[in-house]
Amino acid sequence: MTEEPTEGVRLQKVLAAAGIASRRASEMLIDEGRVEVNGKVVTEQGRRVNPETDHIRVDGARIPPPRRHQYLVLNKPRGVVSTMDDPEGRPTLTDYLPRTKERLFHVGRLDTDTEGLIVLTNDGEFANRLSHPRYEVPKTYHVQAAGAMDNKTIRRLEKGVTLEDGKVQPDNVKLVSRAQDRTLLAVTLHEGRNRVVRRMFDAVGHPVDRLSRTMIGPIRLGNLPVGETRELTRDELGALLDLVGM
Repeated sequence: MTEEPTEGVRLQKVLAAAGIASRRASEMLIDEGRVEVNGKVVTEQGRRVNPETDHIRVDGARIPPPRRHQYLVLNKPRGVVSTMDDPEGRPTLTDYLPRTKERLFHVGRLDTDTEGLIVLTNDGEFANRLSHPRYEVPKTYHVQAAGAMDNKTIRRLEKGVTLEDGKVQPDNVKLVSRAQDRTLLAVTLHEGRNRVVRRMFDAVGHPVDRLSRTMIGPIRLGNLPVGETRELTRDELGALLDLVGM
């Protein structure tokens, strides 16, 4: 018979502190078998856990550990350089961040002419994993391309486009709208080669007029105004930690 840990924090207290439910309601979740610790369902009350290292889930959703770092989403405007400072004096990400004593850095980049979702954090391990090709974190872009793109060209994009540095295979290409002078598509891919979306559309003869990143993994830009920031939600952070194996 395996002994339960005698140190740590009671599970219902951890759930309450994470904002899942009140302590009494958290006890009911445990009674109902809806809580897992390190892959095993917990139904007994009083189980003690280490919220920093144990993987806790409610209804399958990961509950992240108490935050020791900052995790922000910025809706980057067009014309802003994806750096924290710029010797040429151009607008940078720092100009749009809340004042903080913590030194934040961006995860990945967006072209100066590309707007949309970018993640900033002071958690180095999280940033390294989120940007590493090994974890293949999908990213979705809304692409406004020049001209009315026919279905044959859209299928060509779906099948993948060979560029000078190799083939690009999108995860998904979806037509949003089509007019005489422009086509709007949602494109999801999991790689981050330089200007890869723009080069894909150049290759099929429909240059990008406007490009916005709207999703990174489970993070959605939603209705966040251009130039504004917000913190990652508990569910977003938990899902990302799963995605990058933390």
